[in-house]
Amino acid sequence: MDSPRMDRNPSPPPGRDDETGEEDDAIGDTVYSKHWLFSTLTRLIQMVTNKDSDQGEGLTELSEELEEELCKVWDMAMDKDVAGFLQEFKTPDILLGVIAKSRNPRLTEICVGILGNMACFPDTRVFISQNDELAAVLLLLLGDADPPTLLETCRLLLTCVSQPDVAPLWLQRILQETSTCSNLCFIMRSSTNVELLIKVGELVDKLFDEDEELMKSWLSGTPSETDQDKDTQRDVASALLEAAVQLRKESPKALEAYLHALQLLTTVDEGLQNLVSEEGCGASVWKMVCEVVCEDLCQPDDPPVILQEQKGLLAPALALLSALHTNLKTNMSSASVASLLRILYFDHEIEHAQESGDEPTDGKAEKERDPQLQVLAEIAAELLSTLLTDLPMDDVSELLKMDHLTEKIWVAALNVLRPQHNTSVLRFISTLTNVKPELADVIKKECSVVLESD
Repeated sequence: MDSPRMDRNPSPPPGRDDETGEEDDAIGDTVYSKHWLFSTLTRLIQMVTNKDSDQGEGLTELSEELEEELCKVWDMAMDKDVAGFLQEFKTPDILLGVIAKSRNPRLTEICVGILGNMACFPDTRVFISQNDELAAVLLLLLGDADPPTLLETCRLLLTCVSQPDVAPLWLQRILQETSTCSNLCFIMRSSTNVELLIKVGELVDKLFDEDEELMKSWLSGTPSETDQDKDTQRDVASALLEAAVQLRKESPKALEAYLHALQLLTTVDEGLQNLVSEEGCGASVWKMVCEVVCEDLCQPDDPPVILQEQKGLLAPALALLSALHTNLKTNMSSASVASLLRILYFDHEIEHAQESGDEPTDGKAEKERDPQLQVLAEIAAELLSTLLTDLPMDDVSELLKMDHLTEKIWVAALNVLRPQHNTSVLRFISTLTNVKPELADVIKKECSVVLESD
């Protein structure tokens, strides 16, 4: 990507008193030297100035020595005092000039990385965010071809949109910059860099979570003139799906952001219609998420506590399946039903362990219900109740052939369902009576269920 043309060189840092004693050379309470940092930034400015006088080719070379020193600045910028000192030096303006003229991917990456570390602190984050010219360049960097630069750019943007003090400003800019959606979709479709895909997923998920209007605009907007592929670049749902499929092989835990982003799409009419339309990828999303739930998560030989580890993945996955099931009218496999039964059983076991004192409480006087687990259990119960209501006898027979679905699991899961979904439980037991009456009798007894025919 060609950086925007700059008509000026970056301004040098303010002058310093060369007679300052060594005891005054430290930055804040750190051991870092003001003089060393000043000298390094000055060298960077001189490099920009010298290259600018050449044929306008931009910065293409970076010496090993300067690269090493700039990497030290990058690391140092994680210190609050150093970040503040860099702000006093107007370093964001200096780095803007370098990024705009750079044709060296490593140099661009380092500059964005320094800004990303500076953005971790409130004062410097606000200072950086108020620079409209810098913000515009950073958003355009999402069209860069260098994965490390893209990673640092996404990291910086995610930091900013995650903080209430500057998030509205960045969300408005992202909404107005039409290339942002296309660039992020292109990365999700084409990149095999796991770390980059993880960060892009987190960024898109945060954008959707923070701004519903932005999400809607990405669903309904038209491609910009610069889009490389105007037919597909802005299909956010399919881009999220492609990245999720790629990540499932490499880093299953990283799927959480992608599943949540896809689930957020189903919370607005535009997103749901995009998924379930004839041209949409809803059926493919359904297939992938079912495979994740049935094959990757909460397996029969797992201990119940695995639910604590996987709740962040399971909650959006089941919510997504629930929304798609209602609208796609797709049948759920027996394996999926078995997974839901197992999830409710595991949740029941965890809650029982807490009540009996077998579960650690982290020093809390009272054992509180994990709110995330509670939400997960409610989503699983709602979906399972829908499925059990009209479950054909053939499917019931197939479930009963699964050795891992023990009597204990059936009783626990249906006990969880019964208070809120009693009608569904009654209809299922009625079907079960015709398939395996002895199990139906056990469930009726253990769950205190009375059928009208009894």
